[in-house]
Amino acid sequence: MTGLTLTEVQTVPDARRRQRRGAGRPTWKTVLLSAVMFLIAFVFVFPYLEMVLTSFRTDKTLLEPTVFPTQWSFQAYTTFFQTALVGNLGISLLIAAGSTIVVFLVATPAAYFAARHSFRGRTAFLILVLVTQMVQPASMLIGIYEQYRALAGLDTVWALILVNAGFNMAFAVWILTAYFGSIPRELEEAAQVQGCSRIGAIWRVTLPLAGPGVVTALIFTFIAAWNEFLTALTLVSTQSKQPLTVAINGFLGAYDTDWQHLFAASAIATVPVIVLFAFIEGKVVGGLTAGSIK
Repeated sequence: MTGLTLTEVQTVPDARRRQRRGAGRPTWKTVLLSAVMFLIAFVFVFPYLEMVLTSFRTDKTLLEPTVFPTQWSFQAYTTFFQTALVGNLGISLLIAAGSTIVVFLVATPAAYFAARHSFRGRTAFLILVLVTQMVQPASMLIGIYEQYRALAGLDTVWALILVNAGFNMAFAVWILTAYFGSIPRELEEAAQVQGCSRIGAIWRVTLPLAGPGVVTALIFTFIAAWNEFLTALTLVSTQSKQPLTVAINGFLGAYDTDWQHLFAASAIATVPVIVLFAFIEGKVVGGLTAGSIK
């Protein structure tokens, strides 16, 4: 041995076991930080929880001071799928998806060109793109209305698609320019040496590596177009052509409000966004390395 007594030799494993047990325990700072984060998360989640719980209440239990309803009812949800609101939900999906596709098709080549070429006026172009994000859409409603009235675009879905795409185009161009600029040119050159064309190198190498930026821009565009209200209320007056954000206003009356159906429609309206984010979230990590290895 190394001069240790029997008692000291037996104490060493016990000390190591205590050290391992202590290493697995969180510190008081970690516990406090976790508690604060859970409290903040609860503050933001509670209104949505209350919305969902209220949608399951009946007329008799609507004003009960309890957190959970004493009587559960699914009538608000079954009624939703029996009304014309299903068509309005489809209109919202069409507008959000159409706006997202337009932004992707226009912003991607514009951002790639701005990131790869140092043309005259490049800085002014990027600053102009950023400045357009500072303009409130509400301040442009009169001009937008007159424009689409002259183009016979009032009461049409394509008008809302173009308007929402225009509102989110600047953000997409700005964030994609930063992502394309962070990708080395050598990766594209290596792909071209291997036989890819310029377009093939962009499609197989650059776009997968820019996946986090593309996904961020597309999610931002989809959610913004999905939640848009003021422009849709101004340009569309026919109820069957209105998105769900405008159509559910029918539950708000002058003297009464149908809270159960309003909250049920609102809860259903959040489902597509949650599903989209859950489906695309995994692509963000995968896009970090995809395309850089042959």
